[in-house]
Amino acid sequence: MNQSALVVFSGGQDSTTCLFWAMKNFARVEAITFNYNQRHKAEIDCAIKIAQEFDVPHSVIDMSLLNQLAPNALTRHDLEIKASGSGELPTTFVDGRNLLFLSFAAVVAKQKGIHHIVTGVCETDFSGYPDCRDIFIKSLNVTLDLAMDYTFILDTPLMWIDKAETWELAEQLGRLEYVQHNTLTCYNGIIGVGCGNCPACKLRSAGLKKYLEKKEAVQ
Repeated sequence: MNQSALVVFSGGQDSTTCLFWAMKNFARVEAITFNYNQRHKAEIDCAIKIAQEFDVPHSVIDMSLLNQLAPNALTRHDLEIKASGSGELPTTFVDGRNLLFLSFAAVVAKQKGIHHIVTGVCETDFSGYPDCRDIFIKSLNVTLDLAMDYTFILDTPLMWIDKAETWELAEQLGRLEYVQHNTLTCYNGIIGVGCGNCPACKLRSAGLKKYLEKKEAVQ
């Protein structure tokens, strides 16, 4: 078993599944959450609660500068939450978010002697976000190694699976019901099933429905 990992943790479905994946695969796990004045600030409280419940050392880092640099629907209530279309990125895309989150996580990881950084980015159900692509992760991994003269491994357990398979992974880890009821994915800040109307809720519920139908079909 690898020694230690730092999980980039939002308290949502994907990052919580990654947290449980890390807890299975690493002897020592810590988590880091970023406060960038996001619309759904309840996710920070959710992340704190989950980390405490599973006795995972956890830190919250102030990244409010990101809100000033890249106005978006996740930080601005006057911007409408809209899915991607006509070649445009969703209004929920935050320029530089994963670049900054993973870079800051790497700085923290190095100070703690941690080499593995776990993130829930996914190229299969990635809403068109360019910083969720595998090519970006591989590129940043090389850059971080060179920038700090330290070996990092950016682990992306969800990269090539869709939302239904993410639910399946949660069940394989024995945590499907926990993820279903205790995580916050909703852009409107509603824990569990969420509002049901925002793009994040629709993607989450469609994935769960698909997985449960698949599960029922093989029983």
